[in-house]
Amino acid sequence: MTTTATATERRGETLRERAVALGVRKISTAYEDIISDGGVDAPTAIRQVSAVAVVRNPWIGAGPLADLTEATSEIAPIVAKLLSDRLLEALGGAANVEAFGKAAVVGVDGEIEHAGALIHTPYFGNLLREFLEGTSIICFSDTRADAGGDLRVPLWHKTAAATRSHYQSLDVHLADAPHRDEIAVIAVASSGPRPHPRIGDRTTDVKVTSDILKGIAA
Repeated sequence: MTTTATATERRGETLRERAVALGVRKISTAYEDIISDGGVDAPTAIRQVSAVAVVRNPWIGAGPLADLTEATSEIAPIVAKLLSDRLLEALGGAANVEAFGKAAVVGVDGEIEHAGALIHTPYFGNLLREFLEGTSIICFSDTRADAGGDLRVPLWHKTAAATRSHYQSLDVHLADAPHRDEIAVIAVASSGPRPHPRIGDRTTDVKVTSDILKGIAA
């Protein structure tokens, strides 16, 4: 069960203390700088960052019809703040964030819906957008898995989701997480697009329909 605290009880409590009370076991950050691709230097180095918070699953044993709202409203904002802080520190502020994404992996004793509860509501998504100064819907991945796996998390532009240059993904390794009764919540961000984007965009696309396949035998 989640640890419920009134506003009065939380007054003066630090973010770390609140996170511990809600079952956050660990937080990790990783980044890579893409300097060259295809034998050609990128115009500028592109930094991709992942931040992971591993938290106790408050719904273990609650059953598939349990209301997830209360625990979501308590846990998701704290996790959003923890992860956003890590991304902003690694990228040097929101002005350096161009693309973002999110994900969650629930341990095998939980439901996929438990993963979704911590990333697919305003308690997480709205705060992540606010902290990273984005406006786009945040692309995502979620799944259920054993500890120690990898997850490929998609990203796109934080204010212009249809901008193809920023369609990219980041591989995140989940060392020792999630345990069977945990959820790993992930936020990712990038300082730029793919190294050499050149596939056009919706503003430059020609009109394409199935007519281009006419005359080709099945």
